[in-house]
Amino acid sequence: VIDGDTVDVLIDGRTERIRLIGIDTPETKKHNSPIECFGPEASAFTELLLPVGTPVYIERDIVNRDDYGRILGYVYRANDGIFVNYELMRQGFAQPMSIPPNEAFAELFADAARAAEADNAGIWAACSG
Repeated sequence: VIDGDTVDVLIDGRTERIRLIGIDTPETKKHNSPIECFGPEASAFTELLLPVGTPVYIERDIVNRDDYGRILGYVYRANDGIFVNYELMRQGFAQPMSIPPNEAFAELFADAARAAEADNAGIWAACSG
């Protein structure tokens, strides 16, 4: 886990950086930027969902990589099918970030964010603005 919405995964013997599509967690490691409210908690929750060595399934959307060379993906835990992107949103550790054309789950994520906000979960309780 690099931060709340970025993980490294071993694919065919190579380490690939995966940027979780459709969500944005508060920053913890952005160069020349302060740690944002609830960033460490979001990273810790991602680590809880994806401990080192967790097998994952990665689903791509239309655009496969971002400008930084990271794979853009929807990440699922292989052993139980937990949809990591969704869980981060639903539990209040992320906000929706829809970047066309990668919008397959944009509506699901928006609904999850509204539900997290209604529950006053995570960032919705801890961070103002």
